[in-house]
Amino acid sequence: MAEAHQAVAFQFTITPEGIDLQLSHEALRQVYLSGLRSWKKRFIRLKNSVITGVYPASPSSWLFVVIAILATMYTRSDPSMGLIAKIQEHLPVSQSLSAQCQTVVSAVLFSTLLWLSLIFTMRLCLKQLLSYHRWMFEQHGKMSNTTKVWVALVRIFSGRQPQLYSYQGSLPNLPVPAVKDTIRRYLESVRPLMSVSEFERMSQLAMEFESSLGNRLQWYLKLKALWSANYVSDWWEEYIYLRGRSPIMVNSNYYGMDFLYVTPTPIQAARAGNTLHAFLLYRRKLNREELKPSRVPGTVIPLCAAQCERMFNTTRIPGEETDTVQHWQDSDYVAVYHRGRYFRLWVYKAGRMLTPREIELQIQKILDDPSSPLPREDKLGALTAGDRVPWAKVRRQFFSTGVNKRSLDCIEKAAFFVTLDDDEQGMMGDDPAGSLDRYAKSLLHGKCYDRWFDKSFSAVVYKNGKNGLNAEHSWADAPVVAHLWEFVLATDSFQLGYDEEGHCKGDVDPMLPQPQRLSWDIPPECEEVVSQSLAVAQALADDVDFHVFSFSDFGKGKIKKCRISPDAFIQLALQLAYYRDRELFCLTYEASMTRLFREGRTETVRSCSNESCAFVKALESGEEEDLCRRLLRLATDKHQNLYRMAMTGAGIDRHLFCLYVVSKYLGVESPFLKEVLSEPWRLSTSQTPVQQVELFDLVNHPEYISCGGGFGPVADDGYGVSYIIVGENMINFHISCKYSCAQTDSHRYGAKIRQALLDLLALGEPGRTGKTQAKKDL
Repeated sequence: MAEAHQAVAFQFTITPEGIDLQLSHEALRQVYLSGLRSWKKRFIRLKNSVITGVYPASPSSWLFVVIAILATMYTRSDPSMGLIAKIQEHLPVSQSLSAQCQTVVSAVLFSTLLWLSLIFTMRLCLKQLLSYHRWMFEQHGKMSNTTKVWVALVRIFSGRQPQLYSYQGSLPNLPVPAVKDTIRRYLESVRPLMSVSEFERMSQLAMEFESSLGNRLQWYLKLKALWSANYVSDWWEEYIYLRGRSPIMVNSNYYGMDFLYVTPTPIQAARAGNTLHAFLLYRRKLNREELKPSRVPGTVIPLCAAQCERMFNTTRIPGEETDTVQHWQDSDYVAVYHRGRYFRLWVYKAGRMLTPREIELQIQKILDDPSSPLPREDKLGALTAGDRVPWAKVRRQFFSTGVNKRSLDCIEKAAFFVTLDDDEQGMMGDDPAGSLDRYAKSLLHGKCYDRWFDKSFSAVVYKNGKNGLNAEHSWADAPVVAHLWEFVLATDSFQLGYDEEGHCKGDVDPMLPQPQRLSWDIPPECEEVVSQSLAVAQALADDVDFHVFSFSDFGKGKIKKCRISPDAFIQLALQLAYYRDRELFCLTYEASMTRLFREGRTETVRSCSNESCAFVKALESGEEEDLCRRLLRLATDKHQNLYRMAMTGAGIDRHLFCLYVVSKYLGVESPFLKEVLSEPWRLSTSQTPVQQVELFDLVNHPEYISCGGGFGPVADDGYGVSYIIVGENMINFHISCKYSCAQTDSHRYGAKIRQALLDLLALGEPGRTGKTQAKKDL
């Protein structure tokens, strides 16, 4: 009861002598400090809005312009060429001011207009400069004079200290490719995958589309591109993610792993303390815009930061026809799941962020809590793992009022979701390879009810101190989450650290409020829907075949010595491995970013090209090594060109997708577009970029290697492959497929990839002569 009394700010009693009012000064102090934190955040947002709004100038530059104009006027010169006098004539307060004051006010107004005009001009120039992409197609290490001048101008117009969102108003809009160019590139991409008759038929459909319906749809698309910041992103989010009615677990959500070889502490609560504190530090930097703008690695070219805005305090709300993404400005707590129970854990007190040690103690209280789950509480999370329509209906029916609504609001409005898992995961035991596979499956789907898959991301902390992350896909793409996860891992190990016993560092306030149990009143009708969702999710999870392995025979260091792009090298190895695995080629998806443009997300690189197929066929048929080496060079160069075209807005698939959406709005059918968008991606691939190399000193701490992350298979009869190039000597792979498909096997394909990498290096090594080595029988 003492805790309950402390939570009351005031009490009053009506007596014959009057009203006896008793105030709790501590509670009022907490209210004051909490409000102070809120107002500080508002002020910071306002300040950042002003700084970003006048970028690439600075607010102080306004004063410089004003002083310069006034100083010029003091010398009896008129820099405005009569405009100041015109402004003075129309001042509404001219009668109440002296002539000198009128002149000063008019000069200040003119200076402000001049300053705003200069800002607009500089932004326009920067936008035009950032629309130049020829630099990307120049040979590595050989920069043209035009590009050198361009780089210098970008540096000049970029200002000195840009904030996270400073470049947003200067980024160019994503261009709409010409229909004929997209169709030409599409036909080129499918040529090696079709027979002669199939290709002729598809070419005929494409030509009919281009000459008739294509131009009409293109007109609407160009109109949308003029009106909106990005002609793709809003439709992509809605139709690819939010309108999907199948489970987002496995099908959409993806995961990130902990360090491969290191567990900073074996104490679950301590690891959770540092991890949660690191997340909150990142959120604070994000809110204050103290994060540096992301750039193309090794350049001064900025990338769009719009996806960062919904990283925290965000959830996906289910709907019967379409979901929505709901974002709140702030949240001072996280939602925690442990052994079937849900808790609200406050991570701020009186406007102060809790220290890692304080969060550890709060987490330990949850771990030590002996209470049992409320009736039908333990598997509620399965609603977010199953089909979307049942979840939308049951949410409206049972979670729209009363205690259930309050508890659901607590989860959905939390900064993020945390799962304290009773399992032990990571590379361990007598079966390190198998343990990594189980680790991946645990992060991807868990028990199907112990994650809240609708949250922007869920942090998972295991019993042995390992951690991980499961992210929802609609609000952002993997590189944005990877940037966050890199920061958390590095901050946990290299900045926050642990004491000798493995506990978090920092002081503790003994008056911290207890973690709050969430209450539920779940009727049997709702439990039936939960059970159905769990059955759907469990069947999906059980069907996922996962294989995670580290390839340490060589890394990007040796690949670069072959003068080949590491990404192109790996993509060609995936093609070779797939051909050896299935004895055919398939439509291949590689994710490429379009964040060079405002609100850009991704584009598809169709990695299976005529050149890659020609190389694979030549190598497999035992052609001369010199011919294979020449075809290898052509294939990797082609891949690099495809990747660059995708990054610069000249991709294929997003344009065709948007044309298809327009056709649906107009109510017209296109056999060509319908067939194109129904083609399955049997090989879906993605590279997890390492973006903050300064955070990890792999030279002095080689054991702090990230294992990367992965995702589920896109096609029922295909593979999902994620890879991360770590340092100079390692590549980590995450391979997924489905047990229900007899033609796929993640471990078999992983072995094929390993051998393909070795064969490609043997072929591409400089100075190598002679016949191709006999391929091993896998």
